[in-house]
Amino acid sequence: MKILVIEDDLTTREFIAKGLREHGFVVDEAGDGHQGLMMATSCEYQLIILDRMLPILDGIKVLAAIRATENQTPILILSAMDSVEDRVTGLTAGSDDYLTKPFALAELIARAQILVKRHHSSTKVVTEYIYDDLRLDMKSHRVWRGERLLNLQQKEFLLLQYLMEHAENVVSRMSLFESVWSYHFDPKTNVIDVHIANLRKKLEENGELGLIHTIRGAGYVLRRS
Repeated sequence: MKILVIEDDLTTREFIAKGLREHGFVVDEAGDGHQGLMMATSCEYQLIILDRMLPILDGIKVLAAIRATENQTPILILSAMDSVEDRVTGLTAGSDDYLTKPFALAELIARAQILVKRHHSSTKVVTEYIYDDLRLDMKSHRVWRGERLLNLQQKEFLLLQYLMEHAENVVSRMSLFESVWSYHFDPKTNVIDVHIANLRKKLEENGELGLIHTIRGAGYVLRRS
């Protein structure tokens, strides 16, 4: 398993790389955003650990550029910016996890292992989900409503995938958040509500029947009525 660590602080970068190598990972290192982006888009990695505050090109811009290439490699953001707003910004920009500094190496290793395992499992076990007139293709990362191809952002795709995996079962906001963002749920954030609203709008853009329903006090469910 190969991991890219993009971190400008040499001491921190070497600390992370050493810990990952001791756990059996192959590690590449980059010291600025430009170098990290070039490496991330030219090599195949199972995980990218990305510092948010980087010289030349900051972490959020690096993240956006990686996702713009439809690269779905899991990305874990590291940052000293630890407010709810900062974490939400990082998560909604396309990261899979967000760990604040200072951090325990053991926690970083555990999160890295979980992200790699989850991504590996999701890409190998199931290739397609179908519910009613919805079809989600894992290989092409595309979703159709009938014959209409939907233009979904990465988190919208993952939210819909989770709902389709649990079709006709109520899923909580906490389970959605922790499954899609791999981060402990913060009840003060409305990131789930915003993404669900955007997803509904795209699913029902041509007047189609609503399939995502809010269950007050419980969560959401994908069903015909």
